[in-house]
Amino acid sequence: MPGHLRDYFVVLPDSAAGAAVAGQLPPEASGAPAVPHASGRPWVLARPLVREVSHLRRGDDALVLIGPGRVPEAVLAGLLEGARDRAGLERRLARLPGLHHVVARLSGETWIRGTASGLRRIYHARHPEAGTIASDRPAVLARLIGAPLDDGALALRMLDFLPHPLSRRVVWRGVYETGAGYGLALPAAAPGTAAVPGPAEHRWWEPPPAELPLAEGARAVGDAVAASVRAHVGGLDRISCELSGGVDSTALMFAARATGPAELSLLTVAARDRYSEDETWALRAVEAARHVTPAQAGAAGRRGGADAIALSHHVIPADDAPYFYADLASCAAELNDEPLPVAPGRARAHLLLGRAHATGSRCHLTGYGGDELFLGLPHAYQDLFHGNPFTAWNHLGGLRHQLGWPLLPTVRALLDRSPFPRWLAGAVTAEAQPVARTPLLSWGVRQSLRPWFTEHAKTLITEEFRAAAEHAEPIDPWRGRHVDIDAVRMGARHFQAMEDIGMTLGLPVAAPFYDDRVLEAALAVRLSERISPWRYKPLLVEAMRGVVPDVLPARTTKDHMSSDEHQGLREHAGELAELWTGSRLAERGLVDSRRLLRLAAEPFSPVLVEHSVSSTVAGETWLRTAENAWPPPHRSSTSEASL
Repeated sequence: MPGHLRDYFVVLPDSAAGAAVAGQLPPEASGAPAVPHASGRPWVLARPLVREVSHLRRGDDALVLIGPGRVPEAVLAGLLEGARDRAGLERRLARLPGLHHVVARLSGETWIRGTASGLRRIYHARHPEAGTIASDRPAVLARLIGAPLDDGALALRMLDFLPHPLSRRVVWRGVYETGAGYGLALPAAAPGTAAVPGPAEHRWWEPPPAELPLAEGARAVGDAVAASVRAHVGGLDRISCELSGGVDSTALMFAARATGPAELSLLTVAARDRYSEDETWALRAVEAARHVTPAQAGAAGRRGGADAIALSHHVIPADDAPYFYADLASCAAELNDEPLPVAPGRARAHLLLGRAHATGSRCHLTGYGGDELFLGLPHAYQDLFHGNPFTAWNHLGGLRHQLGWPLLPTVRALLDRSPFPRWLAGAVTAEAQPVARTPLLSWGVRQSLRPWFTEHAKTLITEEFRAAAEHAEPIDPWRGRHVDIDAVRMGARHFQAMEDIGMTLGLPVAAPFYDDRVLEAALAVRLSERISPWRYKPLLVEAMRGVVPDVLPARTTKDHMSSDEHQGLREHAGELAELWTGSRLAERGLVDSRRLLRLAAEPFSPVLVEHSVSSTVAGETWLRTAENAWPPPHRSSTSEASL
């Protein structure tokens, strides 16, 4: 079964060769929305399954926004008129929720960019006849230029996560990713010449200074979350929310309720662990929502009070939820931009989204991104130590006792001043995983190479890290802020898998916490008040005060599903063994399939306790999808979303 792609767009040059490239796109793209150049040739070709394409032309200048909803022409006009260059345009775009891909033509230059959070990304490649072409999907560009896979990038994807800047390594040769927070400028040909300068990246986004007190920052976060939720579901009659019972999903559920849908469906997956608290807190949230006052209901109150919304709660029994590694063949239903370590949980996600789709939901909201934004990573205390060492040490004392960090290693880690390139060069090791009590105060987390990686794969990975370290610059000069932003961008990449599953089902899936405006509002709060070892997600709790009943943010625990993952290795040992038989990764010389076969027969091996196999599984299933992603013309169907 060929892999399906979610909606995509392509930006083409104003030339006969560019128009010819448009003819190479899949047949189902022929009827897709097209925004032409002034010459009439195709400029932006989009196939939006659930997103909207909004565009406006004023003389030689033009603006295209691709996002969750239609942007009114008057708003587009306000953005475009008076914007003489990309800097002027970006100042105006800051008024909108940060959820859009932007394609603009200003003073002869084409400007393309995604989002600072990394939720929306831009890729580009050089076509042999047309020159630079760009897209939000690297697979589209790979097909158009006939790009082969890159074994170095594939080997990197077998790690649990990739730190900046290695996360930008595209798995096809000749296809390049524009960094989050950067845009791609495509200048026009110089007067009197046909030569077109090559593409250039320019930074358009900088994180705000962390100077707002908690109360002021919380108001900004609350406003940004509400605006993002409205941008996704405002005006829709039927919506759904994942309600895990955690603070993140509970906050979004009440924000969604305030938009005033006719029907709001809440979905909770019960846990097998008898000590799990998710279902208990989810039931409390539903009960509170049923009794919310009209003033708290916001838009719902203006529509006739809390009873105007038909609210339903669907608890999915624990026995209905697949274990991890279930139905691995189903991963072939979507072709993600890259192998993602969340792939082994695809069957669980498909169940939840399938149940949401069955309610008639027109958009499903999730709390993805909440942990990265509001929980706070220990690395941030490095930043706090520079400006306020006493407060930093006080907070670290609480954190150290919670995590069991020894005193002297904590002091050494806090005083360490190793530059980012040096850390990156040694960020992978053949040694065993660091113990849980290792202080985490550097530029990221050091990772271990898996024992089933071949020597070839280990060499590729270490060389990739060393080569990147030679010219690497951190996202931000401050360690904690660098790690915070990198974590958000990493999470946004992983969320793409959820979006793609939703596309397969025909259900838009949204994560409002990955909105640029929410990211900016969170980063603008003083570090000492944004995170705390004594308060659970204090910024989000304060941001939702008055929207979420006070009893609900009192939760300070978080459930985990590690037992379901380990049990999944046993329950689906046969599927894993089948996966490693004829392994594509082994054919490329990246894994030892015989060792993986032995481990499949020993699911409780200490090796699998120490080393997760999920990213290797993701790489294998992705490869099998990618090799079958381009069906011959007679297999193409306008009713399918496949390329």
